[in-house]
Amino acid sequence: MRHLPRTNCRKQAALTCAPSLFCLGVVLLNVILGFAGCHRRQRPLYGVVPKGQANLFWQSVHAGAAAEAQAAGVDIDWNGPAVETDYTRQISIIDDFINRHVDGIVLAPDDRDALVPAIARAKRAGIPLTVIDSGANTEDYVSFVATDNYGGGVMAAHRMADILKEKGKVAMICGSPGGASSLAREQGFKETLEKQFPNLRLVAWQYGLADYTRSLSVTEDILTGHPDLDGIFASNEASAVGATRALKERGGARNVKIVGFDSSPTLLADLKAGHIDSLVLQDPFQMAYQGLKTLIDYNAGSKPPKRVDMPPTLLTLENLSEPKMQQLVNLDVEKYLKK
Repeated sequence: MRHLPRTNCRKQAALTCAPSLFCLGVVLLNVILGFAGCHRRQRPLYGVVPKGQANLFWQSVHAGAAAEAQAAGVDIDWNGPAVETDYTRQISIIDDFINRHVDGIVLAPDDRDALVPAIARAKRAGIPLTVIDSGANTEDYVSFVATDNYGGGVMAAHRMADILKEKGKVAMICGSPGGASSLAREQGFKETLEKQFPNLRLVAWQYGLADYTRSLSVTEDILTGHPDLDGIFASNEASAVGATRALKERGGARNVKIVGFDSSPTLLADLKAGHIDSLVLQDPFQMAYQGLKTLIDYNAGSKPPKRVDMPPTLLTLENLSEPKMQQLVNLDVEKYLKK
């Protein structure tokens, strides 16, 4: 089925006046005004709303959406808040896309509850929306495309148990209280320790709010309160960067082991230098690519799956050179974002 772009034109009301030269003139005037006010887009337009824009993860999301848009012959409008906790900015962006009658919206919600009314407004406006990366407490979407975040937390717990020989004291540097993706990772980590590794005790956790400076600060607080700490699970990129900086400033803090989540050039350098043991990786490029594809398929008459889970991958120094890992950590973002 050919995908026709949404249009801002309103149908002209039928006139019921008697046939006369005057009425004919009125009809012609309405037709002229109708064509003058019609701003038909040449191609379908989709809005893409990330949690933030600063780090490599969201740049990879942008690249994935751009790649699918190019392949499908559609356009995207990429717009998100500067920081990952600004859900009010996300709401205003979604409302703007609704007012512009875009053909669909791809959204990575900053907060699982706060974005629910905006998602509902998109549905009432007849605009299909797919959620990526982090969930929302609603079913008013076409698909939910995301990493198996709980499984990523389980993977991190098993790695921590392996490197600490299943005993010791560990802490978590968490994301944001309302962020469903990081909460799922943290829950997977915590519950796996409780069920499978009772001698590996979670003694502290703090929220870094996806901010480098705050993550560093709360890590320092934890290290001060628990000088005998053995390991840290950092549930997102900013948490991992902040935790690593805090440990380096303390001279390694007795070689506390860090298992992080996501990657960046900084984290890869720390992995190679031995400051980080391992990183649980997602595939943000494919997440956005598949997320946009669900909307394009939906508008073409298909029924995409309600949920698409993407498996996480564990990156270590030992497997860093493998082609699969290199593809995940060295994505040429600019290749897809060139104008």
